[in-house]
Amino acid sequence: MTTSKPLQVADIEELFREHNRLLVQLLTARLGSAQTAKDVAQEAYVKLLNLDEDRAVSHQRAYLFKVAQNLATDRLRQREKTRRGQAVELFDDEDEGADPLRSAAASQELRFLKAVLKELPPKCQRAFTLHRYQGLTFAEAAREMNLTERMIRIYVARALAYCQSRLDERTEASS
Repeated sequence: MTTSKPLQVADIEELFREHNRLLVQLLTARLGSAQTAKDVAQEAYVKLLNLDEDRAVSHQRAYLFKVAQNLATDRLRQREKTRRGQAVELFDDEDEGADPLRSAAASQELRFLKAVLKELPPKCQRAFTLHRYQGLTFAEAAREMNLTERMIRIYVARALAYCQSRLDERTEASS
């Protein structure tokens, strides 16, 4: 049975030499930024250095990677929260100076499109929203949703086709 001992600076240095490259690569893949990955890895090492004596760790490498993954998750959540806060409403209201009849028609069209988007499957709706309204690239949306870029392209294409077909149905029904 392995006994736990408090981590010493030498232990952290050894972890850094042996595992930092892999840790940063994994974090870069998850976070999409080498600099952010390095920052998160550094935070993880600091957390290890600040462990209480009575919270000694027997599997230092596993603990380091788990702490780093938790920190990365926190960063991704914070990024999403910030992005949501900065994102403009899915559909902005029309210009106030626009023609009242056109403005009313546009408002009605926007309400219809919002309802149509809610009819989409959740992943399809999210991919479409991330790409078309939050401005993420296909690659960024893929990372955000933990899917392939190809799958994001498929979801966005399906959403566009569905919205177009629903608009066509509506136009035919009103004719």
